[in-house]
Amino acid sequence: MKSLGLSFLLGLVSATGFQPLGLWPLTILAFTGLLLLIERAPSLRSALARGWWFGMGQFVLGLNWIATAFTYQAAMPAWLGWIAVVVLSFYLSVYTAAATGLAWRWARPHKAMLVLILAAAWIVTEWLRGTLFTGFAWNPVGVSLIDTWAKWPARLIGTYGLSGLVILWAGLLWWAARHRNRALGVAVALLPVLLADLRLTGAAAAPEQDRARPALRVVQPDIPQEERQNALQEDRNFIKLLRLTGLPDGAPRLILWPEAAVPYNLHADRVAQEMLASRIGPRDLLLTGGIEIAEPPPGVAAAEYNSLYLLGPGAMILGRYDKAHLVPYGEYLPMRPFLTALGLSRLVPGAGDILSGPGPGTLDLPGFGRMGAQICYEIIFSGEVVDRANRPDFLFNPSNDAWFGAWGPPQHFAQARLRALEEGLPIVRSTPTGITGVIDAQGRIVERLPQHEEGVIDTRLPRAAAATPFAQLGNLLPFAFALLLVAAAIAVRRKTR
Repeated sequence: MKSLGLSFLLGLVSATGFQPLGLWPLTILAFTGLLLLIERAPSLRSALARGWWFGMGQFVLGLNWIATAFTYQAAMPAWLGWIAVVVLSFYLSVYTAAATGLAWRWARPHKAMLVLILAAAWIVTEWLRGTLFTGFAWNPVGVSLIDTWAKWPARLIGTYGLSGLVILWAGLLWWAARHRNRALGVAVALLPVLLADLRLTGAAAAPEQDRARPALRVVQPDIPQEERQNALQEDRNFIKLLRLTGLPDGAPRLILWPEAAVPYNLHADRVAQEMLASRIGPRDLLLTGGIEIAEPPPGVAAAEYNSLYLLGPGAMILGRYDKAHLVPYGEYLPMRPFLTALGLSRLVPGAGDILSGPGPGTLDLPGFGRMGAQICYEIIFSGEVVDRANRPDFLFNPSNDAWFGAWGPPQHFAQARLRALEEGLPIVRSTPTGITGVIDAQGRIVERLPQHEEGVIDTRLPRAAAATPFAQLGNLLPFAFALLLVAAAIAVRRKTR
């Protein structure tokens, strides 16, 4: 039992490497401890249990923001939020258990293989976690390296490959501990200091703007979630967005509003159209989140799309993107007849479910280039954010993080930075309460507005980089890295024979 408690404690420590704490050296130390526990596990069952409890610690702490989401749903008690965090962690920990079980099973005869097999298994099981049953890819271990030089391999092996690197790094410490090699241990322990990328922290100087690039105005209205859900506040919130947008001055602007910013029917509401038209100049474009009413499927009372609209002069709709990767329980209710009978509902108010769009696409923005759209949650899925047949010049990620608590928004922002790095594309984010920001193609923060602050970002659109290897081949590359690690483990096994 002591080993299981220690596994849970190490999992908690590993989660401190995620934002907003960003204590990533502790994540590496936690995995060093996990390797020691796997090595000493007397049976496969014990190795699985240790991995499962490690995952429980990591997910319960890292996903604590989910509990906050329940405080905005009057139909369910707030305490149910923590039960949801624990239940979700029960499921997600199956993947960490699978990784440790595989490592113990295949590396047990030759302990030198343990690190290599665990790193390969973690890459594969983390990808499975982000894929099966619609996937939940939040907080892959590799995102803890976002403020280090070690993040640069993401351009080649992606986020899941970075997670494997975390375990390899921990393995060096583990190896030093096993063999009492003090020199190696000190060298590896000092490596975080050498690899810390101080230029990429929030205090770093922003990359210089290219005045020849298109002008952006990114709006953060600071509208709390309780006001967004209040129908009596809709007009006031809309007017705030219009005020922050300002009047056109003749120069072309790309104006970017958050997810679901417009609460009105953009096809039929003439008053809303006229008010929007007053803020969109003859050379301006406005990107805004909104709701598109859809034909409901059989047996469903109502349906809609979570959409992003491209509006031109006169508030004319020039294009639309519909969110494809939806949030379970937030935007649709799985097993709706059964759960509705139990009194459960979506966390986001609505009579029916939001329908899924076709997937990543690219919109042409006259005068501003080509844009890929990923609405809110969609940006966390590594390798699934770009239409590779029609590569955009940048990605727009309108979001609503107002119901994500204190930990969710910085974690969301960190994962968006990794997408920029993987794909070699700048990313613009607009949210009601933060974190709103502009990220360049190297994952650096160009401009950022903190949480719970009303304001705008006036900046220039960063240039796209050349398509990275990951941008061209996607998650084939982390899988190739995993296979390389397995091949290395087999070579170690043959050599030790």
